[in-house]
Amino acid sequence: MPTPASGATPLRRGLPRVPGGEPWPPAGFAPAPVAAAPPAAPKLVSRSEAPAAPVVPTPAAADEAVAPAPASPAPAPAVAPTPAVKPPPAVAPAAVEKPGKPAAEPRLYGARTLGQWTKRMILLAVAAVAAAGILVLAARGVTTLPGVPEFLKKYPGAYSLPATAEPGFPWWTQWAHFLNVFLMALIIRSGYHVRTQQKPPAYWTPKRGGKKISINLWLHQALDIVWLANGLVFVVLLFASGRWVRIVPTSWEVFPNAASALLQYMTLDWPVETGWVNYNSLQQLMYFIVVFIAAPLAAVTGVRLSEFWPKNAKTLNRLYPIEAARAVHYPTMLFFVVFILIHVFLVFATGALRNLNHMFGGTDAVNWAGFWLFAAAIAVTAAGWYAARPLVLAPLARLFGQVSSR
Repeated sequence: MPTPASGATPLRRGLPRVPGGEPWPPAGFAPAPVAAAPPAAPKLVSRSEAPAAPVVPTPAAADEAVAPAPASPAPAPAVAPTPAVKPPPAVAPAAVEKPGKPAAEPRLYGARTLGQWTKRMILLAVAAVAAAGILVLAARGVTTLPGVPEFLKKYPGAYSLPATAEPGFPWWTQWAHFLNVFLMALIIRSGYHVRTQQKPPAYWTPKRGGKKISINLWLHQALDIVWLANGLVFVVLLFASGRWVRIVPTSWEVFPNAASALLQYMTLDWPVETGWVNYNSLQQLMYFIVVFIAAPLAAVTGVRLSEFWPKNAKTLNRLYPIEAARAVHYPTMLFFVVFILIHVFLVFATGALRNLNHMFGGTDAVNWAGFWLFAAAIAVTAAGWYAARPLVLAPLARLFGQVSSR
């Protein structure tokens, strides 16, 4: 009979553990399974009924009162690892907006911002004023050197013209002067666009066929033709009327007098303005260079760079390479720009009303007539400057060829 702790299932016996022994395990019955007791419900204990923590004596304080030791903390439950959060990108100090004021994007002009251009222009203006001050002081120092006062007295800045020279400016010089101002402004503008613009806004092709060019180059070449025609008419009338002696030197005294006039300009003790009767020698030399040297250079080099030049003439191209024309054409344009700036400055600085009446009013009187005619000429030039854009140029260009966007 099985014991109370044993079950009714006999044990299964196997092979003996030693040779010749009894089978293992010994004969008997398997123990009866014990039913697992259900888990007891957790008893809620109030804080007042919670048992006090056991007191553990410490060896270091055996002779002192034993203080109750804190209960060991329960192990913290395992927490699943959280994915790492990527920190936000750092913000540049310049891009941080101020409270109540959004950060404005910098406005670009080419490769520079407006603030950089303003700073650069201020620095250039300060440098120009400083350089001008140094030149004035240096020129005044030169006038104190031995022999210089005698030189200025001998050569006051101008020499006498031939008796055939007539005073004043006829009407054709006034019109030629206005057309020259108008055309030069647009030529400089279109030439600058041809040199700097990478993708033209439109293209022009001749009616008879030929190479396609940008509409800015077409405008530049068309203005060059009108400017050359205006210059030729002026030169023909200048020699036909005998007024060429006004801007063509007729004496070697022009050079020392020009040096004297330049020194007087630099000291700010300017020579007397008598342009109605006779230019000073420095003015005469500069006008001669503009009309008979700079203008022909611009024309000759411009023709070499234009589409009118024969590209198949190998001998001619070898004798007059395009690189040489390009190396002269652009500096010539810069010369015209500098001349115009200095010329306009001196016109206003040496008697604006009288000087403007000379070229725009045709009189030596001092009144506002020449000024208002000058203002009208500037307004027409500004309107032409504004109108020199594809929307206005395209209808004009179509009269002489085809206009396309590519």
